[in-house]
Amino acid sequence: MDKIMTCIDGSGMTPAVVKAGKWAANKLAKPLCFLHTIEKTHQHGADDYTGAIGLGARSSLLEEMTKLDEQKSKLALQFGSELLESAVSEAQSTGIETAGSILRHGDIVEAIIEIENEIRLIVIGRKGVGHDNEFKAIGSHLETLLRKASQPVLIVPEEFSAPTSFMIAYDGRESADRALQKVLDGGLLYGIDCHLVAIKNNEPGLKAKFDNAASQLAERGLNVSTALLEGNIKEELVKYQKANNIDLLVMGAFGHSRLRQLFVGSNTIKMLETTNIPLIVLR
Repeated sequence: MDKIMTCIDGSGMTPAVVKAGKWAANKLAKPLCFLHTIEKTHQHGADDYTGAIGLGARSSLLEEMTKLDEQKSKLALQFGSELLESAVSEAQSTGIETAGSILRHGDIVEAIIEIENEIRLIVIGRKGVGHDNEFKAIGSHLETLLRKASQPVLIVPEEFSAPTSFMIAYDGRESADRALQKVLDGGLLYGIDCHLVAIKNNEPGLKAKFDNAASQLAERGLNVSTALLEGNIKEELVKYQKANNIDLLVMGAFGHSRLRQLFVGSNTIKMLETTNIPLIVLR
């Protein structure tokens, strides 16, 4: 459980994701590993059109389509190999000696979960190929990853620079306490100004839990500012982040059941769709 698994796909976000991976690897003194997956797409080879033979389709055209599909697969493999080689080379050129790569066929979430016991932190872009110009778009695999992964996930926007401050969104619930404990036990955010922020809710004893969380952070040597706010969760967090020029947001993943989220929505997804700063999601 020591690799900084950095997922790259060649989209416009790749440079920012690589930069974030290098920052995390240096901060935690852990090996950096780049992951690229070649996902299976619907291909129109001869096997897909065998039923059309009786309609006069020419077998030579079907064979040509199969060859084109094979060529696409070869190009995807070559692209993935060169992409990973370039990322590793860049990391090594900046002083990271323990940089490696993994190239897999299949779903990226499955690839991550398969080797999760080797991972300390997952770094991934907030959106992938096909969504470069859509701000609110999030990667099609991102919610699934956040639900399945037990390790922290650093979600990177279009640009990344080493953060000088971070904000913990705290609500007093079990998921928030687990997220807080991972911050305390980690090391990634040490030496960075901390803002502990809560939005008043119906959670029993929120104020006492909030004060205790602030004390724990201060005991670990973090420079802590606190704010207990009222209002809409998403709007107040974004407002506070902008007013205080906060570089990074930390929150627990999916504090409610899927059924409740069906009716009230998910604050995790709402923040992903709204914020333009890096977000660390902790389970």
